[in-house]
Amino acid sequence: MRNMATYDFMETFRNTSQWMGATARTMASYPAMSVIPNPAMQWLSAWGEVAERSFARMAVKPDWNIRTITCEDGRDHLVSVDTVVNKDFGDLIHFNVNGRTEQPRKILLVAPMSGHYATLLRSTVISLISNCEVYVTDWHNARDIPVSAGKFDIEDYTLYLVDFMRHLGPDTHVIAVCQPAPLTLAATAYLAEEDPKAQPRSLTLIGGPIDPDATPTDVTDFGRRVTMGQLEETMIQRVGFKYPGVGRQVYPGLLQLTSFISMNSDRHAKAFNEQIMRVARGEASDHDAHNRFYDEYLSVMDMPAEFYLSTVERIFKNGEIAKNEFVVAGKHVDIGKITSVAVKTVEGANDDISAPGQCVAALALCTGLPDSKKASHLEPGAGHYGIFAGKSWRNNIRPLVLEFIDANSGSKPVSANTNNAA
Repeated sequence: MRNMATYDFMETFRNTSQWMGATARTMASYPAMSVIPNPAMQWLSAWGEVAERSFARMAVKPDWNIRTITCEDGRDHLVSVDTVVNKDFGDLIHFNVNGRTEQPRKILLVAPMSGHYATLLRSTVISLISNCEVYVTDWHNARDIPVSAGKFDIEDYTLYLVDFMRHLGPDTHVIAVCQPAPLTLAATAYLAEEDPKAQPRSLTLIGGPIDPDATPTDVTDFGRRVTMGQLEETMIQRVGFKYPGVGRQVYPGLLQLTSFISMNSDRHAKAFNEQIMRVARGEASDHDAHNRFYDEYLSVMDMPAEFYLSTVERIFKNGEIAKNEFVVAGKHVDIGKITSVAVKTVEGANDDISAPGQCVAALALCTGLPDSKKASHLEPGAGHYGIFAGKSWRNNIRPLVLEFIDANSGSKPVSANTNNAA
């Protein structure tokens, strides 16, 4: 009950803050207030508008907002988001470009389960769907998943990826962004031994912590300092009575957001102060740069407690992927079994979350893969976000990734290891 009360307290604080913003905006905008020529009323109305929108966004899943796309035929095509595989903790969705012939490039974009929704990859998807068939892992908010659905840890996550890859078939090219990179590598190795015919043609790992100890960052230092008992005591709560997942243990999205903001609190405070002044002067708009960014940034989701704790313990503390000691459902997953899937790593020189060296470590683990099937790229001047969305991605990284995909789209030999094929 203590953890449920804490969860409900956070939700009450968010809801109250949203109400206070709405109240301030309404009160300061009341026509009678214009009789008082006081700029404080304009500021109060602006503060209320920004506060109401910000706290409201924290409880809402963003829409993909990809209505149309201009394809290589020069025409605008409607885009629909179709669910092709439905599971308790996440779906496999397809961005179906209506009226266009099916594209030869089939890409599975593995989104992080790290506090934000898969819509964080919106710009990445937009950059790919004009000439690719794009599928994305759309993870669910744990607060909306009933306890009866069971647990979900990194082994379950890996098996979800295995199922998604099997569904899409062997002509798939997988791109894993950030957090899921180690588990996507493990899922590929799992298929290499269990179901070689279902392996993807290529695997691109972008800014992921394959070996967190290769280049220490604040994230890895935190993982070393804090014990698992401390994490469970301070970070894990039970979903309150308002949501379908009542009683489920989670790492709450609101608590994660507090951590995100505290890392750059001065920058966020400045951004919101400047936005309040823009609203007061009538210079802001519904879709200006501030709202576009923070509508996504503030939309957070609860993470299953088992997934969060097992990620910290097994990926960061124990380094099971880095040591090639990862186990799924009682079976050791040997990354060296990958012999035919081309693997490419992408890192940002200024990445302070998954620093250079952490992701490229995957290539050394692929001992059964010839050098001709391995590639790596270090993007100068790019931070963590820039390597999958932004100018660096659009101008430099995306063309290299598509070139790598095209180079490995021919006939793919099946691994010789078929003893345990499903």
